[in-house]
Order: sequence, then structure tokens, then C-alpha cells
Amino acid sequence: MLEKLFKYQGALTRHKNAPFFEERERYLSHRASEGYAQTTLIRISRELFWVANYFQSDEQTSHAITPEEIRKAADNWARKQHRSGRAQSQKWSRELFVQVSTDWFQFLGRLQEPVTKPPWYKSLIEDFATFMECERGLSSITIRNECWQAEQFLHWYQSQDCNLSSVRVSDVDRFFITYGKERWSRVSMASSAKALRAFFRHAEMRNWSNSNISESIQRPRLFAQENLPMGPSWDDVRRLFDSMKTKQPSDIRDSAIIMFFAIYGMRSSEVANLRLEEIDWENNQIKIIRKKQRRSQVYPLIPEVGNALIRYLQLVRPRCRRRTVFLTLRAPIKPLSISGLYNLVNKRIKKLGIRTLHRGPHAVRHACATHLVSEGLSLKEIGDHLGHRSTSATRIYAKVDLPNLREVAEFNYGGAL
Repeated sequence: MLEKLFKYQGALTRHKNAPFFEERERYLSHRASEGYAQTTLIRISRELFWVANYFQSDEQTSHAITPEEIRKAADNWARKQHRSGRAQSQKWSRELFVQVSTDWFQFLGRLQEPVTKPPWYKSLIEDFATFMECERGLSSITIRNECWQAEQFLHWYQSQDCNLSSVRVSDVDRFFITYGKERWSRVSMASSAKALRAFFRHAEMRNWSNSNISESIQRPRLFAQENLPMGPSWDDVRRLFDSMKTKQPSDIRDSAIIMFFAIYGMRSSEVANLRLEEIDWENNQIKIIRKKQRRSQVYPLIPEVGNALIRYLQLVRPRCRRRTVFLTLRAPIKPLSISGLYNLVNKRIKKLGIRTLHRGPHAVRHACATHLVSEGLSLKEIGDHLGHRSTSATRIYAKVDLPNLREVAEFNYGGAL
């Protein structure tokens, strides 16, 4: 690896003769496989040269390096750099030394990680998750959300007590009051109450807590179909695509991503988990794995989406072994997360000044459904397109079908009333 980074023979010899040669080679090769640029690899290898020299006494031992040792070495190195005039301040030299050292020793398995005591409720949450998966058959996303809500309460409660059997309904009420005043909406409160009822029902079954707590947890009343689906208009979606008609790598990638939200109405998790083998180029089809419904759905690969995908795959997508379609553009190369997709869409909607209550991928999915309503598709057809398991989830879009609503309002009952 060093031969690819250093062409000057003197520099190459100096790096080869430094301690930990094989270990540095393996680490640099690993970073190169993650898509790091050559300039970044050179910077890392130069820093590793000094790190290896400082810890050369540990080369032949299996001694685990502690974070305190790394910080001490970083302080000495930063002072040396500052005194020699190679650095104006000690801050950046220290931080770079700590970062490179920590990552390298962690890669080698020689970093003595600080032992953190798990929270007292960890085993309870794990048992709750296993029950939801094995007994109730819930999806992984639902399990993660329910466990997160339960952890929020238990983390708040641990400052007062670490015994689930001592929890009272008044404690749950105070939890809701605390979080309700700070940041939670009525919908968030209802979601938390639903999850806590499920958790305490499980706790009562396991004899962890007093009975009747789950039945005493009240959640805010939510009315079915009480809100309109909030998303940008279809004209705003067109503006979104027009703003990405450039040769910038991020625009090429993001345009293909947003097409899946706007045209196919896909969920964030479905786009994040889309794999190369699920695109059937020969038959012009895309296979979507819908984890929420535990089934797959096949869509036609329309030319606009196909061309956007080809452009992304040929010109922008990093060359790597990963099979996930959409990846980060900067090292370390990894699949885009659900939160990454949200930030991507949110940033672009904000940049265009599009006025909408919600700005994430789900808002664009709403725009897709609203557009299909305006095109005259039935709610059943829209529900099938969006992957809804029940037609009740699609009924909300009847509210945005203004022409048909006007027809109902103007209907002549012929004296029947």
C-alpha cells in the first residue's frame, strides 16, 4: 500500500523501516477499501508514522493501549510540533494524533476500551424485544420504536429509582408532564403511551411490576383521519427535480433517490435497503421488499427512473463491494441511513423555500399519493401503489380530492331532504 502512496524512494524507505510496518499496511489497505481518497490516505500514513514511532516499545507485546496513553502521547507530540513551528497551535495536532491513534489501535484490536456499565433496565428491554419478535411477530421497525419509547421512560425513572416494581401510575403521569412540556406533541405522547402500555403489560406478565399499571396509562385522544396529509404540491416536486439537473455528484444521486419517493411512493426504509440485485434490467422491473407487510412488491422500471439510476450507477456511485444501491459519496463509504435520507430531502426542500409543514421523505410520499388522487386513480389503486395493507390507511387522501368533494357538496337531492 505504501508503494502506491509514496513515489519518492527516501520517503518510502523511511515509512517501511518504521515500527508496525505490517500493521500500518493492513490499516491503510482497509481504509482504501472504504473509499478514502489518496490524499487522505497519505495524511493518515504520515500521522501513523509518528504514532508508530512513539509506541514502538509496544510493537512486540500484546499490551493494550489505553485512551490515557494516547492522550499523553498526543500532548507531547502537539507541544513538539508547536515548538518546531510546524503548527501554529497545539489543538489540531493533538486532535489528529488522537483520532488516528484511536482508530488504528481499535482496528488492530489493541485499544483498551473503557468499560461502561449497562443500564439496569437493559435485560428488561431485551426480554421485551424478544417477546415482541417471537410471540407477537412484530416487524423490526416496530420493535425498535417500542423499545426506544420504553427506554425513554426507564432512563428518566432511573434518576429516582432503579427498581421497576416501585413504579407507580403517578410516575408515568409525571413522565408525560415532563416530556409534554418540553418537546412532545399530542401524537408523540400517544405513541409513547401506547408503547408503555405494551411494556408494562409485558412487565406484569413477567411479575416485574405491580398489576394494573398498563390499564391505568391513558393516552391523548386521536381522531381517525383528523389531519390532512402534509406534503409539497406536485409543482413543488417538479421544482425539486429541476434544481437537481446538474452534473454535481450529489444532485445525480439525490435525484434518483427522490424519484423513488415521488414516483413510487416508497418509504425511507425501503429506499435505504434497496439492493442492486432487486433491479431487473432485463425485464424493466424493481422488486421492493416491504418489511412492514413482510412481502415484496414488483414495480415497472419506468424510463425516467431507469435513466436516473443508470446515470448514478455509472458516474457517481463509489466502486465497492457493497450491494446496497444508494451509498455515501465520501469515505467511509457506507449505505445511506434512514436519517441520512431525511436530512437529504429536508435540506433540498428548505433550500428551495418550499412551504410545507413536513419536509422529509414521507412528505414526498404524500405528494405522490395526492398527485395520484388528482389523476383520478381510485383509493384502492393508490393503496396498492403505496403498499398499504388496509384501505383505511388510504382514506385520508379522499380529503384532498377537492373536485369530487365539490361534486358531493353540490349534488341535487331532488327534494329528498
